[in-house]
Amino acid sequence: MILPIGNVLSPSEIDEVRIELAAIRFEDGRSTAGWSARLVKNNRQAAPGARSEAMCLKLAEHILANEVFAAAVRPKALTPLLISRYQPGQAYGSHIDDALIGGLRTDVSFTLFLAAPESYEGGELVIEGTSGDERIKLPAGSLIAYPSTSLHHVAPVTAGERLAAVGWARSFIRDSGQREILFDLDRARRALFAREGKTAEFDLLSKSLANLTRMWAED
Repeated sequence: MILPIGNVLSPSEIDEVRIELAAIRFEDGRSTAGWSARLVKNNRQAAPGARSEAMCLKLAEHILANEVFAAAVRPKALTPLLISRYQPGQAYGSHIDDALIGGLRTDVSFTLFLAAPESYEGGELVIEGTSGDERIKLPAGSLIAYPSTSLHHVAPVTAGERLAAVGWARSFIRDSGQREILFDLDRARRALFAREGKTAEFDLLSKSLANLTRMWAED
């Protein structure tokens, strides 16, 4: 499931992030890439330090607090986030994310966009699939979540500056198809509750959601 999630950060929170980023040093992004990904990775990343780590922790808190992210991803834990910067001529070629990052299995990858799409040209996240590529460029403060099993790349930036935070989640539900079923059930029961309140049908959907989660979850 490839899922865009809007309003993870508000406009005022985005402004605060940009002010903070202006004071953070960036370094060659290849330092965190695997041995083969280094060949195709050309960007800058926020250098380790108290300021950048505090920023990443704050962004992670916003992501985990988002109800849609929680329902769709069912995160057990997040890896430390990375803040990336792409300027004209920079890109990240086709690659697969590592299966283990920071000792965590990566089930879901996500990108939180920090720059307005009209402020830069190119720089789309491209998720590669057998039926074609899906090109994604979202408003600042929006997030795209997708299975970490996907080949993907970042298209070259031709003007402006692309800023984003990227990270990975270990999910309580390893299988992406099972996560999608649970997400659909949760959406259906919430819509039913909003329309009709707590009904017998709502209770049955809630029962199925809870029991499927018990069946599939790895705690």
